[in-house]
Amino acid sequence: MLPLAIGSDHAGYELKEIVKNYLISLDFKVDDFGTDSEQSVDYPDFGARVAGKVDSGEYERAILICGTGIGMSMVANRFGHVRAALCNDLFSAIMSRRHNDANILVLGGRVIGTELAREIVQAWIQTPFEGGRHSQRLEKFCGGN
Repeated sequence: MLPLAIGSDHAGYELKEIVKNYLISLDFKVDDFGTDSEQSVDYPDFGARVAGKVDSGEYERAILICGTGIGMSMVANRFGHVRAALCNDLFSAIMSRRHNDANILVLGGRVIGTELAREIVQAWIQTPFEGGRHSQRLEKFCGGN
């Protein structure tokens, strides 16, 4: 299995640790790009760090977590080869992979509980991209990357 990058701000720290440990229990290699506590930090620093790793191709997929997920989504989607999807429900997580080939999952640490977060992560990891007509649509805004 390919390694996953993960990152959060202070508001997403607790859920990041839970998600990271869950992924490790599923035998994923997880590289944590911070933060490492609940001490206040600026989410753009951590969002850009992780999104840059996906944008460069160093990682195929990543997970970002902040309080609502909105800030991390905004930061990550500024990178040309990133398709970050804020998913606080299972349907969105599945569809973000099937139809949008999302390569960064964004979660709201103050929005969802830990069990739902695990279910979302599992669904997002296991759902393949369907391709076909969806590939043509991705080409229109990101060159299919």
